[in-house]
Amino acid sequence: MPRAHADAPLPAWQRLDLRLCELFHDGCRRELRALFRWIGRLGRGPAWYGLALMLLAFHGETAAVPVLRMLVMGGLGSALYKWLKTRLARPRPFRRSEALATEPPPPEEFSFPSGHTLHAVLHTVLAGACFPWTLWLLVPFTLLTAASRVALGLHYPTDVVAGAVLGGALASLALWLI
Repeated sequence: MPRAHADAPLPAWQRLDLRLCELFHDGCRRELRALFRWIGRLGRGPAWYGLALMLLAFHGETAAVPVLRMLVMGGLGSALYKWLKTRLARPRPFRRSEALATEPPPPEEFSFPSGHTLHAVLHTVLAGACFPWTLWLLVPFTLLTAASRVALGLHYPTDVVAGAVLGGALASLALWLI
């Protein structure tokens, strides 16, 4: 597994990515970052398990296949983003900038891609495709999840974009296959 060096010089596009992260972090008030930490905890799994249970409770057997699709693709998404993180070994933004204080520290060392964003987009697309009424809640939560990753100094904007693209691609694949 490659090891990233937080003190290695950055190419120009990565310096811009880091600067955008710093600007977004600095622009968020402390109270907003507290909300983002709470959203991050929900996006680690409880939101998606709760969504699956809610769909089953409201829709019974009709929700069984969509929920199974969400669980299978969620597992595949987890395997994919963890594999990419260890292969690409991109240090998190707070390791590159003292301006990006983060607490608590993330469970994983590397940042690319954002697993939270991948799962938020994946579950939003899959649930919304079968149950459009969920979109009024899931779309704002997904946007807040993506924003939280940058505001907390855990991910660069490009990590979030990559997570969204991967989550959307996995959801599209699942809808096409099943």
